[in-house]
Amino acid sequence: MDFIILVLAGLGAGALNAVAGGGTFLSFPALVYVGVPHIPANATATLAALPGYIGSTWGYRNDIRKEGPVGLYAMVAMAVLGGLLGALLLLVTPKEVFLRLVPWLLLFATVAFAMGPILVRRLARQGNELPLPVSLALVLAVSTYGGYFNGGLGIMLLAAFGLVGFTDLHEMNGLKNLLSSILSLVSVITYTIAGLIDWGSVIVLGVACALGGYLGAYLARRITNMLALRVFITLVGLGMAAAFFFAY
Repeated sequence: MDFIILVLAGLGAGALNAVAGGGTFLSFPALVYVGVPHIPANATATLAALPGYIGSTWGYRNDIRKEGPVGLYAMVAMAVLGGLLGALLLLVTPKEVFLRLVPWLLLFATVAFAMGPILVRRLARQGNELPLPVSLALVLAVSTYGGYFNGGLGIMLLAAFGLVGFTDLHEMNGLKNLLSSILSLVSVITYTIAGLIDWGSVIVLGVACALGGYLGAYLARRITNMLALRVFITLVGLGMAAAFFFAY
């Protein structure tokens, strides 16, 4: 039964990430449901999502430029540092504290997912630029969040890029996938060294996520009502957050 749950969650998470995001709302609760402790479940879900980030980065490779309001190498450095800081922060978080944080993290990620597109479009139209130190601090803060908890990372990075001064949504998506790949890789290496990865679960979930991502990319071209899909994913996120609130 656990195998079936992980396969279904992986297929769903991969498909959601390929179409609109929000896969963490399925993968993380599924891991917890089959008995993986919360902190290892968080680490394992991040590893399961990593191949999808890398594949998306390759797909957007022609949209990623070295120039911009903040240099590419500077943002990559912030992603590396943030991924490491977030992972280390997770390692020192007591289990009881993380249990209390989980529903709030899921709720925050859901709100970011629901409101993010409106905010990103508005910021991209404005094209305002923050001072460089503030921009770097913002990217570092979001990267640290992503190293700690992966849910809602993509939309938070897009919002940060809008605040920094990026206006090309294709370039922003390329950078989002690149930084997500880098910070997740750094955090996953840290989790692995610390022994947090549940390898039995991640193999099943990762393969299912990859297949779901391929299926999602196919379905994305045929979905005409993206608003309804986003509403559905938001409701799933709220439901998962509510379940964790009641459980803990």
